[in-house]
Amino acid sequence: MTTTNERTGQLRGAGNDGSCKHYDLSTPQKLMIFVLSMALFGLSNILLEIVPDVHIGPIDFSVSYFVFIPLTMAALFSPFWAALGAPLGEIIFTDLLMGDFSGLSEIEGFLQMFLAIYIAGSVIRNPRSRPQIVLGALLVVFIDKLLSAVVDLGKVWIGVEEAEYVEGLPESMLVLEGLGFGIDILMSGVLFGVVPALWLIPALHGKIEPLMGMRPRVPGEPFPGRAPKSGLFIGAVVLLSIASFFFAFLEAWDVNVGAFQPEFLEEYGNGFVWISVIAIVIVTALAILFFRKAQHNADQKVDN
Repeated sequence: MTTTNERTGQLRGAGNDGSCKHYDLSTPQKLMIFVLSMALFGLSNILLEIVPDVHIGPIDFSVSYFVFIPLTMAALFSPFWAALGAPLGEIIFTDLLMGDFSGLSEIEGFLQMFLAIYIAGSVIRNPRSRPQIVLGALLVVFIDKLLSAVVDLGKVWIGVEEAEYVEGLPESMLVLEGLGFGIDILMSGVLFGVVPALWLIPALHGKIEPLMGMRPRVPGEPFPGRAPKSGLFIGAVVLLSIASFFFAFLEAWDVNVGAFQPEFLEEYGNGFVWISVIAIVIVTALAILFFRKAQHNADQKVDN
């Protein structure tokens, strides 16, 4: 006979005391995490599209993304599915629907953000550990922006792009990259990463997982979708990083395969963002309906 706990979210592998050595997610749960991460991160990037950047000379003071959103999804649910959904949400709901899609070169940003969220989310083994949350938030920005900076410097070194120099400041491109890296760590990593995540992740832990039919993560146990600790994974990270460099160089070489850039936001104004918002609502609603239907079918099988 199956217990009530199993129908309401205790996952496979759980023992009678609620502890477990390993558990996995069902396909509907993985899809729901993926869609929620895609929708929430896409929505946050839409908001950033209409917020003007601040420029002081050659320095750009802006927020690249809201780190706490994908980090929360990764820390509470699954790093892999959260990391897979977040950058795709930015591409679909921000770049494509806003008319600023660069084609194959978009894969660069996708791979870099995927690796950043996947690795950072896997670092948070205990969702109530403040040091782990701080490290995770900073790692997202550090990995993503480090790979991006290496790409920018590589383009100049190879000669496919001109270096940005400031008069009177030798080797200024390296200085500008360093300043930009530090600003991203402060703005995106600390202000919109560490600060909200320190409150949000512990506050939601144990409360939001049952809505997904999941058991809250127990500190110290293996959790689904985490990055493996193996040489094979490190090799995969290196290969994906190199692949991101290749797709970045496509844009520098003017290879704009699949590019779609009518710039709807500039043509129709900020009101056009509602198109993306409506698309996000529709996709999320369909995912929730599918998830509820799958849960209902699973409950019927258990009752039978």
